[in-house]
Parts: sequence; structure tokens; C-alpha cells
Amino acid sequence: QVQLVESGGGLVQPGGSLRLSCAASGSIFSIYAMGWYRQAPGKRRELVATITSGGSTRYADSVKDRFTVSRDNAKNTVYLQMNSLKPEDTAVYYCNADLSLTVTPGRYSYWGQGTQVTVSS
Repeated sequence: QVQLVESGGGLVQPGGSLRLSCAASGSIFSIYAMGWYRQAPGKRRELVATITSGGSTRYADSVKDRFTVSRDNAKNTVYLQMNSLKPEDTAVYYCNADLSLTVTPGRYSYWGQGTQVTVSS
């Protein structure tokens, strides 16, 4: 019913930048919030940044002042601009959308397939 397609991951040197994108499509009525989570090998998935439809944002302390989350509501797309990347930012990054559907009542959480970000020299 809903697909989240991520793009923009890759290999970057410490101090470099990457921009992730995630586009949501399908039987979407309204998206309340979108965001990014990450999971490093052997660790639990953790919140990176989220943004509501009204533009309110929340960041993990570890990425504040380095990462910026933004959103294009018309395109159902969320972005994550990552600057000053560190090796500890290496992880699979997952997009998440908190939304309602056109065909089924209720509120649902959907995940993308994940995109690898590797920070290494």
C-alpha cells in the first residue's frame, strides 16, 4: 500500500557530506511525521532526526549541529543533509513515515529498505 524509497547513501571520507532522500508513495491520505533512524552493526536501531508536517524537528544529540532534516510535503519526501561526517556515523539509515491511508482507517508506521552510509578514509 505504501512504499518508501531511499537514496543517497554511499562511502564518504571523515569530514565529508552526504544527502539522503526518501520518497513515500502509495495509498497515502496524510503524513504526520517522517524521519531517519540508523542501525550500526551489533547495535540497536536509533533515532537520528524527525520532522512533522508542520516543520517541527527533533535530533539525536550525537548529530545536532551536523545533520539537518527537511521535508517537501507536496512530494511526500524527506531529506537528511549530513555534514562533518564521522566514522561513528557509519550505519544503515532507514526512513520512517507515520501516516494514514486512504483506504483503511488508522495510523500506521512504514519503513524504507535502508541505505548504507560508510564514513571511512
